[in-house]
Amino acid sequence: MSTDQPVHRRRFSGYPLTWRLPIIFWQILFFVGPLLFMVAMSFFLVKNYRMVEAFEFKNWEKMLTRGYFWDSYFLTLILATLSTIVTSLLAFPAAFALAFKVSPSVRRWAIFLLVIPFFTSYLVRIFSWYVILAESGVINAMLATIGLGPYTMLNTKFGTLVGYMTLTLPLVMVLQTFALSNIDRNLVQAAHNLGCSPWRAVYTVIVPLAKTGLIVAALFCFILSFGDFVSPYYLGGSKPPTLPILIIDTTKSGQQWPRAAVVAVMMMVTLITIAFAALSLAYRKRASR
Repeated sequence: MSTDQPVHRRRFSGYPLTWRLPIIFWQILFFVGPLLFMVAMSFFLVKNYRMVEAFEFKNWEKMLTRGYFWDSYFLTLILATLSTIVTSLLAFPAAFALAFKVSPSVRRWAIFLLVIPFFTSYLVRIFSWYVILAESGVINAMLATIGLGPYTMLNTKFGTLVGYMTLTLPLVMVLQTFALSNIDRNLVQAAHNLGCSPWRAVYTVIVPLAKTGLIVAALFCFILSFGDFVSPYYLGGSKPPTLPILIIDTTKSGQQWPRAAVVAVMMMVTLITIAFAALSLAYRKRASR
């Protein structure tokens, strides 16, 4: 008598694939397609102010061997990193208070108020900072009452960071609040019962439990800051230029769209690398001791 068990072959079902098709189609049409075209365009040549299809590395050589490109690259990287650190640190106390110190109804209203700024134009919000940061603006007027100032805050890196935080701080605060709100309160209470001080409980219990959400929030902040054009242009003075401003300057210089594509590809490679590294860190499980 044969003891072989019948092999049940798994039938292919197109039902799950059907629900995935919209997002797959969207990614191919609006992300993968334009990205591939941008990579291809970086090898084109410009002759008589017109792009000519070619496969030359002249644009890459021209951009990657110039000091001004790397100056802009590291300036953008440093400003985005600084913005991420400052924004995350400023958002955490407010998110902690919303998650642990207020009622759910207050938390819902606070999140609603944090979302409201996104109902208005980001450009309008940036221009409003002119009134606040100008040498004759609100801040310098307040400092003048105690004999300080005026200080130059527009057309500086400080102005750029203010613009970055205008864009990212509400979003980071909301994401951190969601991450902290999902923590099991029993674990926090157990830490206190075992003698943990409030600060130590935050460091050893709350932050590790909310690690994924905190890193994802920081990643969103970095991506938005790294690719932002408005803040460094209008509040930072655009000198020296960040990479988004360098793209605009390059296209205006003899219609050099292929060289601008080189800058854009370098930005995409950087963001994808940092995103994968951040997500790997966010979802990596702690080694058991």
